[in-house]
Amino acid sequence: MHPLIDISSFSLDAAGVAGFFGGDETLSAMATVHLYRGRRWLGWYNSPGSYTVAKRYGQLANSRFWDGLFPGPNFGPAETFGLDGKPGPRYVASLSGTDMPTGHLGYLAIQISRELKSVAVQGKRSTETLPAAVTVIPVGDVTDMRQVGMMSVHHALLATIPITISIATCFSCAIVNDWLAFSLILLGIISSGISCLVIGTAKLQLQAPKTVTPGVPQGDGLLLTPRDVVVLKGSEKDVNVITKGHFELDMHGKTEYRNVGLCSLLLLAQFMLQLLLIPQASLFGQVMFLSSLAASWAYNSFLSSLESEKIQGGLLCKVLQVEEDSIQKYYLHNRRSQAVFACSILSDGIETDEDFDAERMLSLFVPNKTKVWNLWRKKVAAQLKSTCPDKKNHVTAEEKEGLCKAQRKLLETFLDDAERAFKAYRGRTGDLRSIRSSSSWEAEDV
Repeated sequence: MHPLIDISSFSLDAAGVAGFFGGDETLSAMATVHLYRGRRWLGWYNSPGSYTVAKRYGQLANSRFWDGLFPGPNFGPAETFGLDGKPGPRYVASLSGTDMPTGHLGYLAIQISRELKSVAVQGKRSTETLPAAVTVIPVGDVTDMRQVGMMSVHHALLATIPITISIATCFSCAIVNDWLAFSLILLGIISSGISCLVIGTAKLQLQAPKTVTPGVPQGDGLLLTPRDVVVLKGSEKDVNVITKGHFELDMHGKTEYRNVGLCSLLLLAQFMLQLLLIPQASLFGQVMFLSSLAASWAYNSFLSSLESEKIQGGLLCKVLQVEEDSIQKYYLHNRRSQAVFACSILSDGIETDEDFDAERMLSLFVPNKTKVWNLWRKKVAAQLKSTCPDKKNHVTAEEKEGLCKAQRKLLETFLDDAERAFKAYRGRTGDLRSIRSSSSWEAEDV
């Protein structure tokens, strides 16, 4: 057999397919490049999952050549790196009538609310069916959205561990004259470091409408989920940041992103060379190669566990000028009590009755069209517009006509819950009013 096609001495072992594994962790770790100071400079280690990373980030490069090499949808940079793109909840404004879906920042607002501990505001007498919560976010004066600040460098400095191990294993291979393993580990260090450096040049920004129509009412409104709601309090301009804003990565090379495509091509070449040549290295070289990958995988897994969305939420609060302690979350025993409590917050301070459609807002929580619910909404809406909303609004004999005994009993129960929700709100009025005067909150370093 011709020497060029003699494969009797060729072997392929598990070390050669390491580029397939650890890809998800590496993708998550790479996304932190835009969240931590100095992270872009600390990617010089032999990272696993090069094939997965090349395939994912290669789709960002947008031209006929790159689309042929890395087929798939061409998402924007922020969505590609997991910093935007998730659908948010429905937003309904209490004064302007706006009813719209939100995007990634609305989603983050809901995640922020779920991380908070709630304060119970109703006694045990309330009928508990499906526990619900109301979170109040007072949005401050948003003046600068050009660039979102980054978190501390402490976690990124842990990259010195896989960097040191990768360099040590590389030179260990050189000492025993295994230049093949030395070259492949060095290739992994260089390709990962260059990719991290190039991708990290992008600046994380927050984009939202900067002007509103003169005379537009306050942007107070609700972010609605099946169980919990978030009450937004603030001007239309500032609330728009959550309801209409999005994160954006300002990356060089718009819109082709050729540099990212070249990095993906380098990672793909790394994968192919390691797949074919690592089995030809010595046993010691293969052990060193796998050791460098194991250390890098452990560090990438650590970065993946840092809850990127929680970090984004902290950065969002910093942009919104929201104090850490100003976001309040209240626990209520059922959906109707939640409706009364949330609508009490929205209606407080409204100058004219016509500005606030109480029945419309209540129907967002309990849209039922039965006689009992229609009458309940009518009575509660009247209480919301009353000067003494915590005083029970009794049902007249005329209103009771057409209701059977069971329906009257049910209505009484519902109105009792509403009365307790009104009193619970009044008991928390001081807390709720104090959170409106929020200054700036520096996101906690993590």
